[in-house]
Amino acid sequence: MQAAIDLLYGRYADFGPTLAHEKLVEEDGLKLGLGSVRKIMIGEGLWKAKKARKVEVNQMRERRACRGELEQMDGTDHDWFEGCSERCTLLVMIDDATGQLGALWFVPEESFFGYCDLLRQYLAAHGRPAELYTDKHGIFRVNIPNAGSGDNLTQFGRAMQSLEIPILCANTPQAKGRVERANQTLQDRLVKEMRLRGIDDMQQGNAYLPEFMADFNRRFAAQPRSSLDVHRPLQAHKNLDQILAWQETRLITKNLTIQFKNVVYQIQTKRPAYALHKAQVTICQDVQGKVTILYKGGELSYTIFQKQIRQSEVVTAKQVNRKAFHPAPDHP
Repeated sequence: MQAAIDLLYGRYADFGPTLAHEKLVEEDGLKLGLGSVRKIMIGEGLWKAKKARKVEVNQMRERRACRGELEQMDGTDHDWFEGCSERCTLLVMIDDATGQLGALWFVPEESFFGYCDLLRQYLAAHGRPAELYTDKHGIFRVNIPNAGSGDNLTQFGRAMQSLEIPILCANTPQAKGRVERANQTLQDRLVKEMRLRGIDDMQQGNAYLPEFMADFNRRFAAQPRSSLDVHRPLQAHKNLDQILAWQETRLITKNLTIQFKNVVYQIQTKRPAYALHKAQVTICQDVQGKVTILYKGGELSYTIFQKQIRQSEVVTAKQVNRKAFHPAPDHP
């Protein structure tokens, strides 16, 4: 009993009863029940039972029946490393049918490439889900008219369309409660697990996440109503590196050049120049900045012709800093 009290005051000072009980039993070898740990913590003033909150009435949505039928995806910004590193975001994918974590990834902030890295891990481990369920973040949905591509898709939406993974966007945070509740649990449990292991930056955190997910799923994943797994394999003819790259289309000039992000690319080809004049190509840029130019499914060779120099700005006469005119002493 005294050993438990000492640990609850020290190593597990801000732990809740459930997580503290797990650590006392599994790591410290103490034979205590959850009820006993809770009673000790209440008696020592280390924990107070939460008051029953006013019940909010929300329309219930039944879990999907099959694993892989619907994957919820979200990002949660938090001080994950308790001030030891910069505040960052954890990207989360969780299965709707089982509540099983499918992928986790620390990134500086939510971005197209961050979600692509998360999805790449998920595809490698499980295959393609039937559907994705997200919020209305601009990464997933065009929220400003004429802000998307010609087919009104975001870059991530275009990639998912190529992989045949439909995206559903929730109207409210409550509608995607599964991942929202998981975020709250992660902000408590994951932070404390990393503290116990001395993990204090994103690189170490990402290395630990597979171990954490396996333990989390073993403890909390539910049994789906159906034993059917509806994940689909990635098609062999799909180039994942190109699909999960930033893509834009351009027309080749008569000089066989194209411009992308202030850089002019000179196409190198043995074809006659007129054969590629005004041809539409797709430019793919990966997270490292490497550029690939595609024409009818094949790669075109290129050299970087020049980087565009920023154009001179047009200013009014009032914006020009003029030196005061001082006439010479013998001026008439």
